Amino acid sequence: MELAVIGYSNSEGTFGGKATGKNPTDRGKLGTKRNTLVDRRGMPLSSIVAAANRHDMKSAFPTIDNIVIDRPKRIEQNICMDKGYDFPEIEYGVRRRGYIDHIRRKGEEVKKKVYKAKRWVVERTASWHNRFRKLLVRFEKKDENYEALVQFANCLIVYRAIHW
Repeated sequence: MELAVIGYSNSEGTFGGKATGKNPTDRGKLGTKRNTLVDRRGMPLSSIVAAANRHDMKSAFPTIDNIVIDRPKRIEQNICMDKGYDFPEIEYGVRRRGYIDHIRRKGEEVKKKVYKAKRWVVERTASWHNRFRKLLVRFEKKDENYEALVQFANCLIVYRAIHW
């Protein structure tokens, strides 16, 4: 069984570009959001860059559709998402793509579930991204350059997991 989780991490953007927007949590400064899809070990499978003020719902399907490896067809695949993705169109789209969804509902109390989500896996991957100083504060004016750095960081994370 494969577990995939979507998470995000904000980084400041000082110069701008199309994928920067006013960060609602940081006094309206420009910022960039990295939406990342990881497997159960925290290995990044997909990443996209968006403006910090863009809602997670809008970035969900581009992140899911941007997976770099082929998914196995015969194995059940689960996807865990937080409350930011609790919308009927997200649930429908995820099921249409062949995943079993585990989306936390708004107003839902924490209870014991059959399938336990592990949010820390995504947070750890976001921390690995932030160790790359070039990603922590965005100085690139072009979105393509910043996205290339994110993809390169993903490659290094997978390489280190395999060889260390």
